[in-house]
Amino acid sequence: MAPSKVLTGARVVLPTGIADGAGVVVDGTRIAETAPRGAETVDAGGHWLVPGFVDLHNHGGGGASFSGSAEDVLTAVRTHRAHGTTTLVASTVTDETDLLVRQAGLLSELAEQGEIAGIHFEGPFISPCRKGAHSEALLRDPDPAEVRKLVDAARGQARMVTLATELPGGTDSVRLLAEHGVIAAIGHTDATYEQTVEAIDAGATVATHLFNAMPVLGHRAPGPIAALLEDERVTVELINDGVHLHRAALELAFHRAGAARVAFITDAMDAAGRGDGRYLLGPLEVEVADGVARLVEGGSIAGSTLTLDRAFRRAVTVDRLPVEDVVAALSANPARLLGLDDRVGSLEPGKDADLVLLDEDFVLKGVMRRGAWVVDPHLG
Repeated sequence: MAPSKVLTGARVVLPTGIADGAGVVVDGTRIAETAPRGAETVDAGGHWLVPGFVDLHNHGGGGASFSGSAEDVLTAVRTHRAHGTTTLVASTVTDETDLLVRQAGLLSELAEQGEIAGIHFEGPFISPCRKGAHSEALLRDPDPAEVRKLVDAARGQARMVTLATELPGGTDSVRLLAEHGVIAAIGHTDATYEQTVEAIDAGATVATHLFNAMPVLGHRAPGPIAALLEDERVTVELINDGVHLHRAALELAFHRAGAARVAFITDAMDAAGRGDGRYLLGPLEVEVADGVARLVEGGSIAGSTLTLDRAFRRAVTVDRLPVEDVVAALSANPARLLGLDDRVGSLEPGKDADLVLLDEDFVLKGVMRRGAWVVDPHLG
């Protein structure tokens, strides 16, 4: 077990606001109210201290994907941990049902070991009109029996399923997921405003990467975007990499939904933490150039190369969002959505000692997970 320590002198982002020069006590794997005798004092002056990031939607990184072997999964997990993501849901991509069932079994074992926080199935139950970087030949309607098969294969570790809820069986599948405590997310959809409202009323609570892979907001046909933004029951995912969203779209989402209903995600693929080159996203080949991932065939954006520390820095320095709102979008909101807010998502006594140290320019300097440094800031 890591030695107890007290991090002092930082600007700490707490649920109640920013505390200048505050301290956080780490006792073993948890945050404590008071420092135990003999605790090490670590001067974190000049740094921001924020909760570890929680990523709801991530396909891989470090040259490996969550559709690969156990070692591939761990490589991707470690890559994102080094960028501050201490809690991560592993996302799959559209594939044959038998392959998804097999992968769900592998991922569920890693979830049971605490390496990941569960599984997100993105596809195959999505619209061919809005398929993005998914193989059209493998798409199918969201038959509740098929959806149930994936959920059962995850052995209690299914956290979210993205659906085009306007397709046959979509609304019934939303109800099934809600009954089993799995998040139904609306995404890769061609739904109308009215169809989206119906899905939300049936139990859908997340917008998968809002604005992307769905009809644009229209003044006569507002489509899913308006319905997802206006409903207080919905959390909206945003990919804040400067590629997927115009700054005005980001501002619209924060203004209409409010900071409490936004979750920053990466939607990262293998190239996150690596660099330009050729990669695979499921069965599809992807070319990454200048940090932007696109399908070799067709040129559609294929996930991202984003890490959440970069999303944080961009949100504060480019988008000029309040630090507290950014912390909520990266930590508290996704933790609450996953039902993990009793353990992670904020710096409070009793919770896991998951935290990120950033310098005054919001560049990542240190990462702690469950009381142990993943990235050691080497503070005196």
